[in-house]
Amino acid sequence: MSIEIKDLYKQFGKNQVLKGVDLTVDQGHIYAILGPNGSGKTTLIKSILGMVIPDKGCITVQNIAIKKDWKYRKQINYLPQIANFPPNIKVKELLHMIKDLRNSSSEEETLITLFGLEPFLNKKLSTLSGGTKQKVNIVLTFMFNSPLIILDEPTTGLDPKALICLKGLIQNEKAKGKTILITSHIMQFVEEMADEILYLLEGEIYFKGNIKQLMEQTGQNDFEHAIAALTTTEDYAKDS
Repeated sequence: MSIEIKDLYKQFGKNQVLKGVDLTVDQGHIYAILGPNGSGKTTLIKSILGMVIPDKGCITVQNIAIKKDWKYRKQINYLPQIANFPPNIKVKELLHMIKDLRNSSSEEETLITLFGLEPFLNKKLSTLSGGTKQKVNIVLTFMFNSPLIILDEPTTGLDPKALICLKGLIQNEKAKGKTILITSHIMQFVEEMADEILYLLEGEIYFKGNIKQLMEQTGQNDFEHAIAALTTTEDYAKDS
């Protein structure tokens, strides 16, 4: 699934969060959306999801403007950074509820086994650890076959085994030609997974390119220091 964003602006009160963002997201790639807190990452993602209405600009998904066509959302799987579900609902009840809402075929059994969630299906969400809740959220995200996947801090709370499972899952979805957008503060994870880096700074795209290009432009020998260099120098042209 391809996405085209042109001249996107969004302001909350006196705070201009997005300042004329132009962006093309091609199908079949993994994009990491990075930037310091307050750079506009969440607002950009929520604009793509239709959860935030921009003040100005246009977003098209598969060449269709999303402003008047909400049906495109059915083609997106979204993992929010914080998922708020009723605490007294059981895991299996939550899975059934989401299946009924989506009303489409799902593959939750394979994912439940992959993340070892069988012992927790009859437990209430309020009794689960943060890491187990995150595994449930990942199952909810990947159980439907959609061409666009958006993952907001997907590694939060995951143990090493679950993290390996998540990486494999993301690579499998990419191999199917799906488009994946990821935000993460874990630079090692980003370096392993991302094809393209989108770095936002003060509501604008400050860098767009692959990891090799980033390291060449910043003159750094490792990815983490290259990312840090973007916030401490101003020698790099926007939309490089």
